[in-house]
Amino acid sequence: MDKLNLIKLCVGAEKVEDLTDWQKSAHAKGPDGLPRHVTRMWPKRATELLDGGSLYWVFKGVVLCRQPIVRLDEVDRGDGIVRCGIVLDPDVIRVAATPRRPFQGWRYLPGADAPPDLRATRASEEPLPMALQNALAEIGVL
Repeated sequence: MDKLNLIKLCVGAEKVEDLTDWQKSAHAKGPDGLPRHVTRMWPKRATELLDGGSLYWVFKGVVLCRQPIVRLDEVDRGDGIVRCGIVLDPDVIRVAATPRRPFQGWRYLPGADAPPDLRATRASEEPLPMALQNALAEIGVL
């Protein structure tokens, strides 16, 4: 069966290292120390997401990485609104750079449409400049 994933714009980050640096901060972690992304909407297809799904991150119009989804937690910030905390594996997995048009919030991403993971040998390479990654992804080279 095809894995169901989420895809989200990584607002305020220009590169994967910006995301990983942010997730090291106390503000980005839940009570268990794992990084989480808090969102207003609770995924209706939560059971499918929790069966091996990941959150794919889009940086400046290009999907560059993913993080496996560990669980979904209720988050109450004291304002009476229950939000969804998408708890993520702290290991960030780089994927083939894939262009993606802007959108709001998060979207479901079927596994068949998800970019493939980079080979372990490529994941540790020094990243290309973002402008070059965008240009190569646009023409389908990366």
